[in-house]
Amino acid sequence: MTLAGFAGTERGMLPPCPHLPPPRPGLDWRILNAFGAGDRGEHFYGACLEYAHSLWHQKYAARAILCLDRAMGADLRGGEQVLSDWPMPYSAMVWFMKHTPRDIFIGNPRIHFQHYADRMNEPRKEQRRWRAWGCWALARKVMPDMPGDPRHKVDEPGIREIDAALQRHGLPGEAKLWHAEFTHPTR
Repeated sequence: MTLAGFAGTERGMLPPCPHLPPPRPGLDWRILNAFGAGDRGEHFYGACLEYAHSLWHQKYAARAILCLDRAMGADLRGGEQVLSDWPMPYSAMVWFMKHTPRDIFIGNPRIHFQHYADRMNEPRKEQRRWRAWGCWALARKVMPDMPGDPRHKVDEPGIREIDAALQRHGLPGEAKLWHAEFTHPTR
């Protein structure tokens, strides 16, 4: 632990993501397991963000992305304070994809989001589906050398379709947030 006093500053860990809350030391799977099946609100969202950051620090980039998926599945309405502090994590998703060292496993985010979007189930199926397609588009842009899955036959949406669907199914302002990240993913 360094003088800064938060997890992720230890030697050998990946640098902190500026788009996520600093994780408390010692986080593990139990932080999310403590939430019951019906408890997927703002506290769950915040815990997912914090745990994703903790996983990232520990060099678990692929698992950190999966944890951000869980955050994007939280049952939020748009007015929660946590969203003011930590908006829907499109920027964090891009940051992870851009800053994962070559020797750290991240998998293929493009294929992950392609499969995830096409196989989405309830609750809030359409909202979560279009968030996954939004992340798929971000992965295609940020990691253009990553191939899609040619065996997975799916109609891939265009940018305008994703934007319109996020306006329709996302939180207030979410489509604008996603579009800004898509337009300038290198911030």
